[in-house]
Amino acid sequence: MRALLVGLFASCLVTQAAAAAMQGESSQAPAQAKVEQRALTLDERLERKVAALRKHRGTIRFYENDRSLLGSNEQRTQARSSLTFARERVRQLTRTVAALRAKVRARTARRLAKLPPRAAICTVFGPYCEEALSVAWCESRFRTTAQNGQYLGLFQMGSYERQLFGHGQNARDQAVAAHRYFVRSGRDWSPWSCRWAAY
Repeated sequence: MRALLVGLFASCLVTQAAAAAMQGESSQAPAQAKVEQRALTLDERLERKVAALRKHRGTIRFYENDRSLLGSNEQRTQARSSLTFARERVRQLTRTVAALRAKVRARTARRLAKLPPRAAICTVFGPYCEEALSVAWCESRFRTTAQNGQYLGLFQMGSYERQLFGHGQNARDQAVAAHRYFVRSGRDWSPWSCRWAAY
């Protein structure tokens, strides 16, 4: 009899231990899932919000193109509720998408501002990259801080030209300003004293 009681007691302990272990595992599982789930990137968040915005705009178009649903006694309440909800979500999502796009633009601007001179020049000038590199090397040896009297930067633009076409501290901004000047002058490098280097 004693052996039977000991066996039952041991069986209860094992069962309780197993149940406690299972509870511990189940309570840890959601926590682990949360840890393993990575945060969405800025681009992914923007993509999801744009997709949701399209969906709700589609809902609005659907009800506006089929006005009979809004007038039908059977479906009027549900249709109007869905349309109101979609319009509110479009208002909210439009603001959210605009804010996320502004963040993407700011991030892109920061990346571009860090480009070294050669990369910045080629990014801006595209098919004229080699010509622009030759002119910039001749003008400034690729130094954004180069100065010769009133002439500054990679492309040694004068004060009047900087007022017209812009300037900046980084290579990207200086290349953009020089490209504006280059395009305005007919893409022939004639305004630069180092124009010969392009050909």
